[in-house]
Amino acid sequence: MTKLNKINVEVQVEKKVDNRANNTGRPVNKKSARQVRLAKQAFYANVNGKFKKGNQFKINNSEYKYSQPNEHSEYGCIVNNISGHVCNVSYIGRTKVEGYTFVLGKRVNVELNLKTLEFVK
Repeated sequence: MTKLNKINVEVQVEKKVDNRANNTGRPVNKKSARQVRLAKQAFYANVNGKFKKGNQFKINNSEYKYSQPNEHSEYGCIVNNISGHVCNVSYIGRTKVEGYTFVLGKRVNVELNLKTLEFVK
């Protein structure tokens, strides 16, 4: 019978100098169709979130913002700092907001393109 001796082995972990956690080191092709699509989706989500939060935006040198709905309506309204209520919102999509207002007894439809809105910082 032979006796086996216990051997202590020290394992040294190589620390990464550039603080990478799970990076494979491959560069991302920003011009690929997938990256372009993901960037576009992120932009749409960002702009939609800003609008729904009530951030102010400019149209023709006037500042407006979206006011959250109350318990009686599904959508809110767009208000101006100077005159107050501007129009009611009837639809909020990914890139488009539709609303309406009444001028001299006639309904006027309003359509905002979220991609072209200029948000105030």
